[in-house]
Amino acid sequence: MVEITLLAHDQAKVGAEFVYMGGAPICRTCPYRHACLTLDPGRRYVVSKVRPVQHPCALQESSANVVEVSVAARPLVVESMSAVAGSFVETGRYPCNRLDCSNWQACAGPSLPAKQRFRIQSVEPGLAECLIGRKLKRVEAV
Repeated sequence: MVEITLLAHDQAKVGAEFVYMGGAPICRTCPYRHACLTLDPGRRYVVSKVRPVQHPCALQESSANVVEVSVAARPLVVESMSAVAGSFVETGRYPCNRLDCSNWQACAGPSLPAKQRFRIQSVEPGLAECLIGRKLKRVEAV
């Protein structure tokens, strides 16, 4: 599904990916907030089209382009029993401070939402590395 939002002119490129982290306090009074703040915080998006329309952006202190975006698949780790392609899983950051783990970004990283529902597209074979002993699998999910 294609959604519309605003991105800073320098970031508005077809194929660019970003994680939407939510609106800033300055966005509450913006006249374009209803077009801009429509995405789900914590989700990864990819720009599919850049429209020629630009608006001023107080947050970026520059102009922002209207862009079409779609949800991009992102790597996640989930409990191994929940890792079934096509199923939905509600997951978020696991409590972990092992920054030396190869799966930390997909497991407990700051770009993950506290809790969000994802649809699993594919499951990697075998268990994912977990330095604190959880039985996890790596998946691609939207």
